[in-house]
Amino acid sequence: MTIIDIHPHIISGDEGRYPPAPLFGKRSDWSQERPSTVEALIAQMDAAGVAKAAVVHSSTTYGFDNSYVVEGCSQYPGRLAAVGSVDVLQEDAPQRIREWQARGLAGLRLFTGGSTKEFDPSELDDPRSFPAWELCAELGLAMCIQTGPVGLPQVTALAKRFPTVPIVLDHLGRPDVADGAPYASAHSLFELAALPSIYLKLTPRIFNDVSKDKASAETFFPRVVDAFGASRMAWGSNYPTSPGSLAAILATAQAGLACLGDADRAWIFGKTAQQLYPGLA
Repeated sequence: MTIIDIHPHIISGDEGRYPPAPLFGKRSDWSQERPSTVEALIAQMDAAGVAKAAVVHSSTTYGFDNSYVVEGCSQYPGRLAAVGSVDVLQEDAPQRIREWQARGLAGLRLFTGGSTKEFDPSELDDPRSFPAWELCAELGLAMCIQTGPVGLPQVTALAKRFPTVPIVLDHLGRPDVADGAPYASAHSLFELAALPSIYLKLTPRIFNDVSKDKASAETFFPRVVDAFGASRMAWGSNYPTSPGSLAAILATAQAGLACLGDADRAWIFGKTAQQLYPGLA
């Protein structure tokens, strides 16, 4: 099985060449406490048996400057793909997307909040962002969205307005799974299953959540596969934002998904990623 990670991050050790300029003005703690260069990521991938990765730009380190993620990934063509961010509310957003794609960008991400700011999904359905979405449809670029349950109505609206743009929901949109099967509290997540352009990114957050309270991997992940299909699910390590080695993070995911069949796990650990980021195929 080819294992592909669609959510590691890289941080340069050269702040002169790649100066931090975090989105929202606050740099994330993890990017300062356990930064990982592209070379360090490759070493972790080699040790863990991860063949390829779609590396996600750190908005909480570099804002909208994707220089390090595109230049770092360009050192390992065919093995790494760069996923970056632009300010989609700006009039020149389509131009910026084309420029970054020319430098190697393989996908985009909208960061509406997280470790340094509460979620604000208002930009998701702001009409000023629509030209950027139209260009994603034209160029065949997948769009990751970092939001929580508060932003899922906007995600739904975008999936309906731009049905040909693959939308990859970071951390599954952070569903509440504490109530256990049949996971009624996560209804807003399962309602998205009817929208075929929405994909789910399985990261350490959900593997941790299903190990607590009434939730379990054995009841949750088969339920998600039944709703969405494994071909719309992909694994992401969130390394080094999530602590621990990449090998340990992967082992936790593999244990959590052991309840699924080989074919489903092949999609989640590799084949879905290759659909989203053809350069990794």
